Amino acid sequence: MIIYSILKIAGSLGLFLYGMKVMSDGIQKTAGDRLQKVLNYMTINRFAAALTGFVVTTLVQSSSATTVMVVSFVNAGLLSLTQSIGVIMGANIGTTVTGWIVALIGFKFSIVTIALPAIGIGLPLVFSKRLGKQDLGEVLIGFGILFLGLDFLKGSVPDIKHHPEYLEFLAHFADWGFLSFILFVAVGAVLTIVIQSSSASMAITLTMAYTGWIDYNTAAAVIIGSNIGTTVTAYLASIGANTNAKRASRAHILFNLLGGVLITIFHSPFLRLVDIIIPGDPTTGASIPEHLAMFHTLFNIANTAVFIWFIPQLAKLVEYMVPESKDDFNVKYEFKYISTGIQDTAELNLMKAKSEISKMAGITGEMFSKFEKVVMRPEDKLGKHVRKVKDMEDFTDQMQEQITFYLIECSSEGLNENGMRTSTAMIRIVNELESIGDSCYNLILASERRYNKEMVFPSEALDALKPMIKTVKEFIEFIKANLDQHLSESKMQEALKLEAKVDKERKTLKKESRKRIQKGSDVKTELLYLDIVKHIEHIGDYALNIAEALKTNYEV
Repeated sequence: MIIYSILKIAGSLGLFLYGMKVMSDGIQKTAGDRLQKVLNYMTINRFAAALTGFVVTTLVQSSSATTVMVVSFVNAGLLSLTQSIGVIMGANIGTTVTGWIVALIGFKFSIVTIALPAIGIGLPLVFSKRLGKQDLGEVLIGFGILFLGLDFLKGSVPDIKHHPEYLEFLAHFADWGFLSFILFVAVGAVLTIVIQSSSASMAITLTMAYTGWIDYNTAAAVIIGSNIGTTVTAYLASIGANTNAKRASRAHILFNLLGGVLITIFHSPFLRLVDIIIPGDPTTGASIPEHLAMFHTLFNIANTAVFIWFIPQLAKLVEYMVPESKDDFNVKYEFKYISTGIQDTAELNLMKAKSEISKMAGITGEMFSKFEKVVMRPEDKLGKHVRKVKDMEDFTDQMQEQITFYLIECSSEGLNENGMRTSTAMIRIVNELESIGDSCYNLILASERRYNKEMVFPSEALDALKPMIKTVKEFIEFIKANLDQHLSESKMQEALKLEAKVDKERKTLKKESRKRIQKGSDVKTELLYLDIVKHIEHIGDYALNIAEALKTNYEV
């Protein structure tokens, strides 16, 4: 009988989690592109960042999804560490909305009368030919399944009156005073770590409090613990990610942990404040869900109100905890998927790929800069530069292969129309970046041949090469700066001018090289010089192809 009861609770929880996933997926598919723009444009200061985190998390009903967006934007350089901390603080407040929905709907009405009609309305929409209606259908079906799961969860928890032995067992742990409170904070953290969802943990806590298994004080402790436990998802997501992603996850842990400690110390005044705000007796089942939802909201607002003034100091602390690491390209590249737990959609997956593409563009830019150093001073640590660029070229090859495979996988996950166009553009961009990497490596090899065969370029030839190198560097920086956005017509014209300038400079350099040959310059040296010019010009072509992809198909 006990095993059957446990299985019923597990099944009810599974239904709740699945409903949450379906609903969250539908919301994110509907608003995924807009949410990215919100994060990009609303983080002008720490307060706007916190508001952004609150709004986004309220909309998608998933602090995990918001955290993934934050990590992706930090990876791509679109958000600073301090901005990301503000968004995380707001996300903590936004996730409390789920508790209010559960408390006000799940324990006040006959859930079935709401859930079943929602599923009934959503089902035909799922079979619609319009993607927008399909996504809305997913939201409604997910909403219905979520509350059906909650209804089953309420029915699966045995009546405590029929099991006095369990009440005595729990009462034993509740007799240790403040130590008991700390114990149940730990229980809440472990529970959330195990089920990987603070919303599900909140639903379980409200249900147990409502049915009398735990009292008001104990339930508050479990809620504090769940706020701490939810940070583990972000921590696991940052394993294998870059330095900034790790710092963002550590900031999340620090903020929630410090806030949890503060509220644990001052929990009694907070509980009394909640009792003043929310009418009713919190010791009765009918009133306790609203009291706990208010407690959850109040302590997250209080934490943000306190720590939002110390975001720069918090950022410095996590920078000390996670020092900057040097990129090691002499290792196999592995695209570390940033798992979002139960909330994961193709639109969010595109954001992960975007951050990796931004990283790839940075690597190719660094490769070209190394060529510039070598071509002007070939004797300066040439062997070291050749090995480094070779490692970087191998790395970009692996990036191209894995990111392309990942984008193809995303396309099969039900992207919306904008997402499909963006995915196609991203595949093209990755291929062009890989070609830039190949050209940079060929340039380094050409410089190595020149040094090994003791070929000397005339000083006027090297001076003439500088403007072309400068233009291509400018073109690469232009691509890096605009990689996160749809290219406007004016920006596209700027790209066309840069490419035309590269072509013009190539023609001038070829003409000057022929003149030097006619005057008796070494033919092999000049052919090598022209080979270098050719590869530099190719990089300009690849950069223009990227600009065209950003102009025609790329959606932010």
